[in-house]
Amino acid sequence: MDLGIGGKVALVCGASRGIAYAAAEAFAREGCALIICSRDAVSLEASRAKLAAQGAPVTAIVADLATAEGIATLVTQAQAAHDRVDILVCNTGGPPPGPPMSQDWTAWTQASELLLRSVTELTRAFVPGMQARGWGRVVAITSIAVKKPQANLILSNSLRAAVTGYLRTLADEVGKDGVTINTVLPGFTATERLDALATANAERSGQPRDSVFAGWAAESALKRLGRPDELGAVIAFLCSEPAGFVTGQALLVDGGAMKSLL
Repeated sequence: MDLGIGGKVALVCGASRGIAYAAAEAFAREGCALIICSRDAVSLEASRAKLAAQGAPVTAIVADLATAEGIATLVTQAQAAHDRVDILVCNTGGPPPGPPMSQDWTAWTQASELLLRSVTELTRAFVPGMQARGWGRVVAITSIAVKKPQANLILSNSLRAAVTGYLRTLADEVGKDGVTINTVLPGFTATERLDALATANAERSGQPRDSVFAGWAAESALKRLGRPDELGAVIAFLCSEPAGFVTGQALLVDGGAMKSLL
């Protein structure tokens, strides 16, 4: 399928690895110009080189989106590199695990800066331009935790839901201007973040890591973990011309792990 986004400029946050990198690859195959960012300069350069080898024009920006300075750096350098951003994929690392009453207010503030502030500030920076041009796509990578809170992930459970509420409201505001806003909720997907969560869960429960992974895989109707490229393909589709009537949605990509009708 031709997604109709060749020549568009796609800004993909946290694209040095995992699901966001897979999304960047999908955009590269569709002929998009890419802006990618990460706080890890070494991993970011490796990702830039791989994407450039596929023929994509790539601008790589080192920025920590957990900080106001990092957000400002990304906005300034992205605007200097291109006269517009057509597609914005919001994504950061996850906050530390922990049960509900284990996190002090400093941890809550830091998690809010990481997950919520980055989305609100980046949409404030780039969505007005999309509105003015009459076309734009925003997708945030959140988590299955929005639909089904996960044990020992109180910060992620709470703040990813806040991101979802913000973007659902924004979708109503900007839809008339040709801008769609959606979120993708990954289930258990084979990424470095999942490796870290497996270690934390194993230490907390006393289970071997292999058992933790097996339990996650068993939740899926497919009885396996997801692959980053499967998520990347869904993100690219949501940013496509054929998906132009899809907005305000929180789309599970979880292999059927969520046992619900809605």
